[in-house]
Amino acid sequence: MSRKQQLLKRHRRNKRLGLLAGLVALVALGVFSWWWLPLLLLPLLWAAHEAWFADHLFYAPGEDYAYDFGDQVQQVSASLHDGWLKADCTLQGDETLVLELRLKSSWLGRFLDPRVELLAGEQADRQTFERGVDGVRFLNLTGLAAPLQAGTLRLRGRHCRLQGQLRLWITPSVELQRRRVMVIAPHADDAELAAYGLYSQADESWVVTLTAGEIEAEHYQQMGLAKAEAARLKGRLRAWDSIAVPRWAGVPESHCIQLGYFCLQLPAMQAAPDQPAASREADLADIRVFRQFNPFPLPGDRDGAPTWHNLLADLRALLERAKPEVLVMPHPQLDPHPDHICAQAAVLEALQGMAWQPQTLLCYANHLHDNDRWPMGDSGDGVALPPQLSAAQAWAPCSLVLDCATQRDKAMALGMMHDLQPAAPFKRRLRRLLQRWLAGRQPSPFGENEFFRKAVRRHELFWRREL
Repeated sequence: MSRKQQLLKRHRRNKRLGLLAGLVALVALGVFSWWWLPLLLLPLLWAAHEAWFADHLFYAPGEDYAYDFGDQVQQVSASLHDGWLKADCTLQGDETLVLELRLKSSWLGRFLDPRVELLAGEQADRQTFERGVDGVRFLNLTGLAAPLQAGTLRLRGRHCRLQGQLRLWITPSVELQRRRVMVIAPHADDAELAAYGLYSQADESWVVTLTAGEIEAEHYQQMGLAKAEAARLKGRLRAWDSIAVPRWAGVPESHCIQLGYFCLQLPAMQAAPDQPAASREADLADIRVFRQFNPFPLPGDRDGAPTWHNLLADLRALLERAKPEVLVMPHPQLDPHPDHICAQAAVLEALQGMAWQPQTLLCYANHLHDNDRWPMGDSGDGVALPPQLSAAQAWAPCSLVLDCATQRDKAMALGMMHDLQPAAPFKRRLRRLLQRWLAGRQPSPFGENEFFRKAVRRHELFWRREL
């Protein structure tokens, strides 16, 4: 069981125990006083829970975030004077800028999301943090170098106060758009969620999707299909998405590859590299079913076996053909999804012994261990650094700025993804309505799925390492 699954199991257990204790207290109150009071309080308490206490947050808001940015990142002191940010540095304008500071929530910030507003005329931004925040956090100032140097960048806390000694971390810029970029996506939509802005702007991009993402096809079962038939249909649709949607960004069809391995089976393949790992739900053991749209054959097409050795051979063939200078893949520590962890491990293993090696590694996190809501805040907002409570390895932050037109195109790309189209369950929609009314949270204008809020942002955030 992964760490995130353990945290979620503990969270649900504690919630059930708390609800049981509350229910016992209400029943006792009804027995010994007014019988009708529990009937009135129960729906009110449930609405309060959904509005203010339903976030999956597996750490205390008072804990400090901790990062090791490595030797490539320069540190300079900064200060606030009546809200105006001052930093003693000379900037070119395209660096990644991260401001370390301490945030302390007001009492209202325990019920409304605390945020920091960055005011610089038309470049204004805002970044949101946990309710009740009281610790070290990291603002993303990328794209605000000009007003920072001019002394016209103002910071203002909403439902929180800015405290402590400020430090500005500066990651030197690196050319990404003029180099060959390959994005490794464990599932269809991972490339778009993490790196649509990057791969849509690069001179040459490749998008390689490892799995068909065929499981959890209940939406298609509602059409009258059996479980296996629905899974196969979903896999075919997502395979098509992985090939077709990057074309919206100008990626040629010859650079869009679907490897067709089975969802959540990469760990089993890695554990037994010679043993095929069939689909959990589609009644399939041949990956070629989901490879029909590929522009050229790959080593795994010979027998169609879903094995780790075939996956490595496919990746080596693609790396040798594309010769990417910038390789984009899931982060090995921040992103806990088992397929994402194995995708990163497979690429690094495939690179071993190869003559061609990429120059720059960029890692992304589409999922987190500790906070299912990150990036917090609304569509179009900036992306602050995610929660990390211990710095196990050194990684330099690398952030791109997406203009409004690119954000809209990214939203449309996500809207084409079949997995993001079905309506949310009724309980989730009701929860969001209560959060909108009681907690001031705004829905995304681009779509109902939570990833439209999370991914269509002012920034795309990566973690960079030069190889």
